[in-house]
Amino acid sequence: MVKKLQKLSADKMSGAHLSSSVKDSAQQIWQAGLGAFGKAQAEGTKAFEALVKEGMTIQRKTQSAAEEKISEATSKMTNMATDISAKASGQWDKLESIFEDRVAKALNKLGVPSAKDISALIARIDDLNSNVQKLSAKAPAARKTTTARKAPVKAASKPAAKRAPARKST
Repeated sequence: MVKKLQKLSADKMSGAHLSSSVKDSAQQIWQAGLGAFGKAQAEGTKAFEALVKEGMTIQRKTQSAAEEKISEATSKMTNMATDISAKASGQWDKLESIFEDRVAKALNKLGVPSAKDISALIARIDDLNSNVQKLSAKAPAARKTTTARKAPVKAASKPAAKRAPARKST
């Protein structure tokens, strides 16, 4: 374009011819600008779509990496919580057994029987009951003969003395 103008000025053309060449040049510049705009629009849309695609790919990668990190952190926290609860449970059990031992010692000092003592007494009572039943099964015949020989007892005019309550054995 510049060469054309230089050529025209070198030839010293007339003003009409010069104005027409300037007009042609302006027209060509305008058309070049429109062509560049159209090309930029077409390529810009393609470039924009390519950038969107690339952005989606990067977003997927970062989301999957973030999900992996979250799941890893969740598993670590779950393991830590499990360990802490196990330790706390162990300590709680230890504290509970210490408390039970101290209460048992205090009750023993006060003379309160333990569960073992009561179980032994129940077993002893059961044995005594079975022995009494065995003896009572043999004794009815012997009682009939001994009661006939005894003389009748006269009723006392004084009321019977009250019995003292039985003491608990320790």
